[in-house]
Amino acid sequence: MTLADKLLYHQIHPTKLAADIASSVAATVLFWQHQLGAGLAAGLLPAVLATALLVRFADLDARSNTRLGRYLRAHMTRAVEAQRFAGQAVAWLGAWQHQPVLIALGALIILLAWLGGAGAKRKMGHP
Repeated sequence: MTLADKLLYHQIHPTKLAADIASSVAATVLFWQHQLGAGLAAGLLPAVLATALLVRFADLDARSNTRLGRYLRAHMTRAVEAQRFAGQAVAWLGAWQHQPVLIALGALIILLAWLGGAGAKRKMGHP
């Protein structure tokens, strides 16, 4: 499995999903409290650590052959990943500004990116 494949399929590993969700919630709370440094650390470090550990040590081959793995291969482009990150930024901005509607909008952007990939289709053979 290539590094590009590992970087793709680690996104659906339960450890990565748990790290991303937990760190997102923790960071949102910290941003609400205007703790910028702690919020950035809580929001980014667990995700980066989970990625590094999973890419290095996890057997991700089995994930590529699942229904979710096939979905990821077909739809998870860099543009969709950028949409997910943008949604997170909107949510964190909403927390900083004490605007629950922006937090919800950010979560919706992330969900829609995961579900539809904004119509993105991956070209076969290209990450």
